[in-house]
Amino acid sequence: MMDKTFEPATVEARVSAAWEKADAFKAGRGAAPGAEPYCIVIPPPNVTGSLHMGHALNNTLQDALCRFERMRGKDVLWQPGTDHAGIATQMVVERKLSAERNISRRDMTREDFLNEVWAWKAESGGTIVNQLKRLGASCDWSRERFTMDEGLSQAVLKVFVALHKQGLIYRAKRLVNWDPKFQTAISDLEVVQVEKSGSFKWERGGEEAFDSTKLEKVLNRDPGGHLYYFNYPLESVTYDADDASTFITVATTRPETMLGDTGVAVHPENEKLGHLIGKNVVLPLVGRIIPIFGDDYADPEKGTGAVKITPAHDFNDFEVGKRHKLDVVNILDGEARILLADNADFLAGSVPEGETLALHGLDRFAARKRVVALMAERGFLAKIEPHGHTVPHGDRSDVVIEPWLTDQWYVDVKPLAQRSLKAVRDGRTKFTPESWTKVYYDWLENIEPWCVSRQLWWGHQIPVWYGPDGEVFVAESEVEAQALALGHYGGTVELTRDEDVLDTWFSSALWPFSTLGWPEDTAELKRYYPTATLVTAFDIIFFWVARMMMMGLNFMDEVPFKDVYIHAIVRDEKGAKMSKSKGNVIDPLTIVDQYGADALRFTLAAMAAQGRDIKLSTARVEGYRNFATKIWNAARFAELNGCARAEGFDPAKVKQPLNRWILSEAARAADEIAAGIPSFKFNEAAAAAYRFTWGQFCDWYLELAKPVLQGEGVDPAEKAETQATVAHVIDLICQLLHPFMPFLTEELWAQKAGEGAPRKLASGDDALVCLTHWPDLAALRDAAAEAEIGFVVDLISDIRSVRSEVNVPAGTQAPLVLVKASAATRATIESWRPMIERLARISEIAFAETAPAQSAQIIVRGEVAALPLAGIIDLDVERVRLSKEMAKLDQDIAVVDKKLGNPDFMARAPEEVVEENRERKAAAEARKLKIAEALTRLS
Repeated sequence: MMDKTFEPATVEARVSAAWEKADAFKAGRGAAPGAEPYCIVIPPPNVTGSLHMGHALNNTLQDALCRFERMRGKDVLWQPGTDHAGIATQMVVERKLSAERNISRRDMTREDFLNEVWAWKAESGGTIVNQLKRLGASCDWSRERFTMDEGLSQAVLKVFVALHKQGLIYRAKRLVNWDPKFQTAISDLEVVQVEKSGSFKWERGGEEAFDSTKLEKVLNRDPGGHLYYFNYPLESVTYDADDASTFITVATTRPETMLGDTGVAVHPENEKLGHLIGKNVVLPLVGRIIPIFGDDYADPEKGTGAVKITPAHDFNDFEVGKRHKLDVVNILDGEARILLADNADFLAGSVPEGETLALHGLDRFAARKRVVALMAERGFLAKIEPHGHTVPHGDRSDVVIEPWLTDQWYVDVKPLAQRSLKAVRDGRTKFTPESWTKVYYDWLENIEPWCVSRQLWWGHQIPVWYGPDGEVFVAESEVEAQALALGHYGGTVELTRDEDVLDTWFSSALWPFSTLGWPEDTAELKRYYPTATLVTAFDIIFFWVARMMMMGLNFMDEVPFKDVYIHAIVRDEKGAKMSKSKGNVIDPLTIVDQYGADALRFTLAAMAAQGRDIKLSTARVEGYRNFATKIWNAARFAELNGCARAEGFDPAKVKQPLNRWILSEAARAADEIAAGIPSFKFNEAAAAAYRFTWGQFCDWYLELAKPVLQGEGVDPAEKAETQATVAHVIDLICQLLHPFMPFLTEELWAQKAGEGAPRKLASGDDALVCLTHWPDLAALRDAAAEAEIGFVVDLISDIRSVRSEVNVPAGTQAPLVLVKASAATRATIESWRPMIERLARISEIAFAETAPAQSAQIIVRGEVAALPLAGIIDLDVERVRLSKEMAKLDQDIAVVDKKLGNPDFMARAPEEVVEENRERKAAAEARKLKIAEALTRLS
């Protein structure tokens, strides 16, 4: 006997244990002989991570694909693993050491620190994997990989050395995103832009004298959010702050960087400032003579029209500096302190003041205040104004990131990018939605060298050794490096290994083939590479997808995956991006605890329309929890009514129209789901499963079958057929819903295993529904049954809709008249008359050649039905009510249109507010259509 209620927590634990015991998800499990391989590599979550809603969506979609293809008989491998997450993991362990033992990594050897990291990983690194299992992820967990495990580490070394031999890896001094707190270069993905807007305002010649103390107080609260205007005096001209011909004005949000200025750019066609091109200025405080030159980078319409160029501290300025061969002067150290003393680049050609040199060692933001004060004291400060702008911050350190000039290792990815572009253009890899192809092209066509070195201890240490004279030896091991050194020097020398580690994305770029055993020529590599599908988010197309394409083509001579599905992001119910600061983050595990994993999974799948962000509400999840309950209750209803598999039951040979209809609808649903999942139309597949299971089976079929199942004097053969059909369809529902709701369906499959005759499936293993093969129901399509039962269902549904639209009281019965009904329709009505009268609250059904006066007319599959409403409602009053509602909706739409047509509103309103107005308009327009339909019926 089934439990009265569906308890997800109990069921999920029991089902997970059954899957694990059966090795249900081992590569190739359940595959048909000679099966086509189907492989997905999981986007490896950080080993430090916990499941968030993005993970939940991403892995729900991957799991739906893998479960579906496994049921289609393919040889499925969903390859799991985690990423070592260099900076995140190092930060976690450093915090742990500080909290527990009051020490930092600098207090210990590198080897001892790495031992601490491995110990932490062994103790706490499995959290995210266990959370994925709770979600129902059907990975082959026996093959779990880690980007720092022995095999993957060997792959990383081999790739680095090979790329170096190909001339694609080199060391250079370039600008990087520098995190002064962690003292390492970081990737663009680890940088977040933070909006800043200040409040201090001052202008030379104004009513108030400049007050540096007042500015200091403002900058102590937040050093960002202001634009500072400096006058740079022209060379060989006596500077006069009141004479614009003696200087050129530049503006900056980072005053301290002016110490490293080596030029001023003006647009060649700038009518106001163009005459200054070719002249020089004397850099205030520093005394450096720097040129004014023409460059399109300087926008005449922005700021002052002149741009100070600091090649060592701005990415755009660095490129401008290269074009004009400007000096590159770095004025910051690794902790973002001013670096002037013994700084040959700074001192060359400069005559710095004593107060300028006194800035040495100051924090950049302390120096900012001092530089502005010094410029004001000397008359070079023109004005300061509040300025809204974004400032880059480290996503983990939460400090302002500096563009910083430093020696790093780079990969020249341009040659690799060309093959990756061609592979997509040739159709060897396809993006869905197709619009993301352009994003992929744009990035690869404008790709810059990839900085792959990081100043950390945790990660793959760069396989580079230096000789006593700085000679570089790149090798997979120190033994090989020593051999190279011996050949170079002719004798044994002491080598020093590069202390840096590789960017985490370097090892991730090898994920599709390294996880399958490369560089060894393994059976798995031959079988599953290239993989079938990659499911990932849009924000790592550059950082991961493109790099996997480049590495896969370079080392495997084949694309790493045939399809890339880019899913949208999960937002809150109002459309706002989830963030801790907003307090709108929805924890997937909390949702699983409250409503069950199946409810969350089905919600995410049902809302995963291509190219559309998901606006998630707990009410929606609760609705799908109710869906699971509905299915459970339907299965209990079947059990209580003796519905069990019958020996010899053949669904293709059922006789009753109702049973033929539900089997035909099951066949249609199976086709729609099978079309939706592999084409990444998860929402359409989930909608088909929902429509069939709740709408057709639970709501209509079981209701229409009740007289047969529960009535007296029923033909025994008809009852037996219906009981067997109910049981058979419940088994089909378990199979059709399984990719989306694995726990519920697996539990029901097990619960129903002992009811009636043994299951006799055409293929697959029937012990677990996840290992059964997708049902082939083509032979069950039945147009005649669909025409008969479909007409009854549509008629009742439309009558209910009309009653609701025109305010017929719920308890009131109304007559129904079929106008000029065909013989087939008359026969259908007579067969189902009692059911139509009961479910549609009809007092009597009649046939006529014309519709009665004062009736609401309905067109059902070409047949005309009329509801005479005289004496039930006042049609004139109802028409007035509906017309007033229509007018109110027109007003509401006009208000929204005015907002959406206002450029100022569109520019200032948060994205979620704009989307809310669009939805309000769409809802009003949909309601207008309903009202128009009702008015037409009443006319």
